[in-house]
Amino acid sequence: MDFKRLNFTIFCVNNVAAYLNRNAREIYHLMQDANIINDYIVPCYDVLHTFSKEYIVEDLVSFMRKKGVLS
Repeated sequence: MDFKRLNFTIFCVNNVAAYLNRNAREIYHLMQDANIINDYIVPCYDVLHTFSKEYIVEDLVSFMRKKGVLS
């Protein structure tokens, strides 16, 4: 993973954690366990990073719910 994708992944984790009022470490582990980071955030970086923060966060929260890692 290159620096810009790593930076974007950190951005995603931290903003989802803030949105859900949860710890970033917990969100990272939930995303990692559900393969959201390696199967969605990193490969889709080129498209995802062009959207607003609000869109990205809502998209990731929705995706986490579909994967069953959030209720």
